[in-house]
Amino acid sequence: MLVGNKVDLCHLRAVSMEDAKALAERENTFFMETSALESLNVENAFTEVLTQIYHVVSQKALDIGNDPAALPKGQTINVGSKDDVSAVKQSS
Repeated sequence: MLVGNKVDLCHLRAVSMEDAKALAERENTFFMETSALESLNVENAFTEVLTQIYHVVSQKALDIGNDPAALPKGQTINVGSKDDVSAVKQSS
């Protein structure tokens, strides 16, 4: 995933959106612009990267087939819900 941050500082832009999109396409990655200052697409960027990871892992599991011995062993990590994140932000 390619993330362009500080989109709120357009007058200091070093890379055009078109160039960034073209690079992301060449590298077969997802592109998004964000601004932490304006809270623009920050949560969406994290959600998107987690979604893409889930799709990759799911595809690998499908490619392995029905052999449970071949599935990778790991832990489930609960990253919380949007409400959990919002509550932390509000308390800070």
